[in-house]
Amino acid sequence: MLKTKTSSATDLESVDYLKERYKVYKAMLLDLLAGADSPTQSTVLTLAMRLVKEETSQDVRHAEQAWKTGVFAELVKSLIVHTACGPAREEFVEKFVEEYDDVRFYTFYTISNFLSRTDIADKPRADATGNALNLLSSIEGIPDSQDQLEDWYGETSHQPKHQLLSLTQHKKRAQEAWLAVLRSELSKDQRKNVLAIMSSRVTPWFSQVELLMDFLTDSYNFGGATSLLALSGLFYLMQEKNLDYPQFFQKLYSLLDHDLLHSKHRSRFFRLLDTFMSSTHLPAALVASFIKRLSRLALLAPPGAIVVVLPWIYNMLKKHPTCTFMIHREIRDPAARKRLEEEGMSDPFNMLEEDPMATRAIDSCLWEIEILQGHYHPNVATLAKIISEQFTKRNYNLEDFLDHSYAGLIDAELGKELKKAPVVEFEIPKRIFTTEEGRLDRLGSLLSNAIGGS
Repeated sequence: MLKTKTSSATDLESVDYLKERYKVYKAMLLDLLAGADSPTQSTVLTLAMRLVKEETSQDVRHAEQAWKTGVFAELVKSLIVHTACGPAREEFVEKFVEEYDDVRFYTFYTISNFLSRTDIADKPRADATGNALNLLSSIEGIPDSQDQLEDWYGETSHQPKHQLLSLTQHKKRAQEAWLAVLRSELSKDQRKNVLAIMSSRVTPWFSQVELLMDFLTDSYNFGGATSLLALSGLFYLMQEKNLDYPQFFQKLYSLLDHDLLHSKHRSRFFRLLDTFMSSTHLPAALVASFIKRLSRLALLAPPGAIVVVLPWIYNMLKKHPTCTFMIHREIRDPAARKRLEEEGMSDPFNMLEEDPMATRAIDSCLWEIEILQGHYHPNVATLAKIISEQFTKRNYNLEDFLDHSYAGLIDAELGKELKKAPVVEFEIPKRIFTTEEGRLDRLGSLLSNAIGGS
């Protein structure tokens, strides 16, 4: 199918005819891929990749052109444009992208080129972005060194300095593909999916991690679980790449809400929070706000969350002794003490204040911990009592408490061996609201009055 200088007119006509038939055949294959069932998609994919092998097993110049503009490029575009190609997309990644370095390289190249186009309508672009994200997210094999670049699908010998033999070029293509996806309009769920795999399948491809700054900053400003997932990547850039994020702690403080202690990302957040608050140079007013807010949230939290909050507060008080006034504040003025005993006091802490430096938490006290000492769950009550004791214990290892759940705490209690049988009601009452004579008893009268009053 190649024209040469010595080809006759008949040969040239034959080449033109074969090229036209070949073009029609490729178009039919790719059209069939979009509307076929799973077994047929597998067959079409196999046939298309056989054509790719033939096209890319020529001399270097023709092979490279075939990868970029031939049936392979059209195949990758079809896989990401058509949502119905899910089974074929999975098989393509498993059998070809993960196995062959050149297939992976030019898959990245095609995705970045296609998503960088400006002539695609909104709906096809949204579908292509989602499908490209699924494809990129499923790639697990990330080469660590140049020596690992040795598996080729095309049978072309490469020069020593060819881009396919360069790990830097492979990472550059992957980086461009990921950036093309991240710069597209992502839904909330898609953004969360990217953040969930950020450290394992995205950043290893990036030779310039700072290019993720905009995406991570936007995600952190998104709020809710999205902000929680963006925390680790954002903090890495702040720590390693000197990213300047103004009011970081104010945004972090805003993430402390009732949903946090019920979130499935709770453990991940507390690991990061422990890192963020590890510096002993943080202002006492700032630390006090975090301690106080979490104490208040713990009143309505499940036991599995409270057993994380309490050791964290203990560690913070050990690390920041200036905040220990919140445990016990001695009032030395007799007049002020008398007024307090007679009238009580209102908590100066402002739960609605967004700035942690202005909440007046440092002027408050941890009465919430006192309440938790009477918690119905014995593990919570025992942990809460450590705040009232002398701080002789070393810091708690937070990892020992992060993976507790309500079901786990209950199972642990039920699994304990009883040293002494608990006292229970041995006689089942026959009546609850009436006496033996049929009259209402005290509880029955209270219930009757309540019903009558309503």
